[in-house]
Amino acid sequence: MATSNCSSAAVFLLLGFSELPGLQLLLFLLFFSLYALALLGNVGMILVICTSPRLRTPMYFFLLNLSLLDICYSSDISPQMLVHLLAEEKSISFSGCAAQMYIFVLLGTSEALLLAVMAYDRFVAICSPLRYMLTMTSGLCARLVSAAFGVGAVQSLVQTSLTFQLPFCHSNKINHFFCDVPPLLKASSADVHLNELVLFLLASLTTVTSILIILVSYIYIISAILKMRPTTGRQRTFSTCSSHLTVVCLFYGTIFFMYFRPPSTSFRGKDQVVSVVYTAVIPALNPLIYSLRNKKVMEALRTALAWKTLPVKR
Repeated sequence: MATSNCSSAAVFLLLGFSELPGLQLLLFLLFFSLYALALLGNVGMILVICTSPRLRTPMYFFLLNLSLLDICYSSDISPQMLVHLLAEEKSISFSGCAAQMYIFVLLGTSEALLLAVMAYDRFVAICSPLRYMLTMTSGLCARLVSAAFGVGAVQSLVQTSLTFQLPFCHSNKINHFFCDVPPLLKASSADVHLNELVLFLLASLTTVTSILIILVSYIYIISAILKMRPTTGRQRTFSTCSSHLTVVCLFYGTIFFMYFRPPSTSFRGKDQVVSVVYTAVIPALNPLIYSLRNKKVMEALRTALAWKTLPVKR
């Protein structure tokens, strides 16, 4: 009964960057800029895709969902982190922490699967161009995106339920700037080996499945590109994949560091830096990567800007 009361009444303290008191304002300005860039970039990407007839294809439908996901992803973490950087009390309620972790795991898992879906889309487009529109129908695209979010919701429910059934009697301090699974397990006063095993198995299942789809897709894509004769054709075709590959490397590089190392390994400080990369930096970079390296997006953006600046006839 004492353990239950301790868990239900818990208020967590997010230590975050409290070890750097002299840099709080500088960190606030940095993270505020990244959050603003993520919002502006992803909202801009959504508007460009929705308003340009040339971008109404499956590839840009998935990109639109990635931008929407990144807006939610960064908004789940950044606003509270910004408040805590300026506030003396860096607390979060038990239910607020659970909600934040549920949304975070849901969106993180969904993004991993969505990147795999986007790789499959490029595989069909490059390896079977004549059947592309017949294969990637609007119904299939909607089902693939729904499946990514559905798997993310189920996995997040399992992780959140198991984590917040643990007692947190010895300490309510979390050495992180948001509620994530590993720091919460470290703060628990119970045996967390089962939780660590479930975390590893679920993360492995999602990540390995996604990476296998991406690897197999790009093996066929590279093989198809190498068979093309004109050099310009190869460059044009590969340019449509280079942005996706860049995003995949950034996302999975940070995921492997955070969730696929021994639980006893201590990287104090480095965990928070890596977490900043996938919660703040990647959502801000994604629209830049996809727009600057994509001629169709840049042309649609220039057209939209030109339309906005046209003089009004009287």
